Amino acid sequence: MGKATKAAESPYYKARIACAPCNDRLGSREGASEIVGVERTRLARIELGSLIPYPEEVLMMSDTYNAPELLNYHCTTDCPIGRHTVVKADTKSIEQIAIKAYISLKNAQAIKDTIIAIAEDGEITEDEKPKMAEIMSMLGEITKVATELSIIVRKLEGNK
Repeated sequence: MGKATKAAESPYYKARIACAPCNDRLGSREGASEIVGVERTRLARIELGSLIPYPEEVLMMSDTYNAPELLNYHCTTDCPIGRHTVVKADTKSIEQIAIKAYISLKNAQAIKDTIIAIAEDGEITEDEKPKMAEIMSMLGEITKVATELSIIVRKLEGNK
């Protein structure tokens, strides 16, 4: 099995190749296309980045390759709605994510107290806007950590 050079940076290609040691058929696009149910040339175009896969195809690849990170990648890169609403996750180890979670959550009480103080009068005043922006940033980081943790847990559970 030769390594692709043009597709080497594609997350779809990387996920397939990472799973190939578990299933020899995934080492080739032809074998993968039979398992995933995506025509070989279409799979090649997806891996080469010249074609955006359908969500159903991403689901099939994600399940077949045990690569839940493909779902996040597709939603944050290829989906016009997801690009604006889904938090882009980084693929990390569970240890790295746990440390990020600890750091993000140690300010949880302060965040709660500040949100209550800002919201008690039902409006966000000009002097409260910078604090609210800071809180939104912190909540964004917590959301990112939760997304990353969800992906790694699904990936680890899929290996069993």
